[in-house]
Amino acid sequence: MSFASRTKKELTLIEESDCCQRTELEALITANGRLKTIGGRPVLDIETENVAIARRIYTLIKAALTVHPEVVVRKKMRLKKNNVYAIRLSTHPLELLQQLGWNRLPSPGAVEQSVPVLDKRRKRCCQRAYLRGVFLAGGSVNDPGSNSYHLEISASTKALGEILIKMTDAYELHAKLIQRKRGYVLYLKEGEKIVDFMSIIGAHQALLKFEDVRILKGMRNQVNRLVNCETANLNKTIGAAVRQLEVIRFIDEHMGIQNLPNHLREVAELRQKYPEVNLQELTARLGNKVSKSGLNHRFRKLEQIAEQLGK
Repeated sequence: MSFASRTKKELTLIEESDCCQRTELEALITANGRLKTIGGRPVLDIETENVAIARRIYTLIKAALTVHPEVVVRKKMRLKKNNVYAIRLSTHPLELLQQLGWNRLPSPGAVEQSVPVLDKRRKRCCQRAYLRGVFLAGGSVNDPGSNSYHLEISASTKALGEILIKMTDAYELHAKLIQRKRGYVLYLKEGEKIVDFMSIIGAHQALLKFEDVRILKGMRNQVNRLVNCETANLNKTIGAAVRQLEVIRFIDEHMGIQNLPNHLREVAELRQKYPEVNLQELTARLGNKVSKSGLNHRFRKLEQIAEQLGK
């Protein structure tokens, strides 16, 4: 089971108050509801490929509308040929929509909410329930172990997308909305914002899993950066030491390091004695009587002497 599927399964087990049950059902119908005409009679289908979400819709309808919907199962004919579960309301579906807040009856096709989804009267808990419903209906989230963080929610219309933006902005998530072939998509790409969204909709177990992986990835990246930095510094130290030893060897062969000025002979002999240490450690070997930059200046003097000797 994917991380997104586990997250949705957790959300379907949340127990809600009556107002939040109706709000979540409203969101599921708005996102996935389709009004059809079968045998000359209107029928409302709420479709999903997730059996846990289908069970959730069935339970919400029974609780909020006190009716017993039908469950219709069909198999997709393309791609993975998954089952599609349709929770069907065939008895007075238009009246039931009015009970949920639709103040004008929709025409056959996708069900669009004519009552503003975000209004001043809506409780904070119901706003969370609405976001939970639209995520169950058309949301997905990448596994936190993947290369990038990504959470998105599909919106059939631009109006619904803009409403979702307003609702998420209330929590300072700053989600983005883009248009795709089959509608609009609200998305988040920052790990912290995705964690905040999962907290808002009540996916606490998924949130902890996401945070665990995110923290582990952060620590691993930090360790890798430190190792790379240390490796680069080590390579730099070794490269400088090798060049200095070559210069000292050349000078010794052509004039003898014993003929160098005392301060240059001292650092030449010290480098020969300690070929693997960096400049900071060499200054310590000299009793810190010369600074790191002063020591580096002496090695440059040795390079100049080697150049004069024909190196």
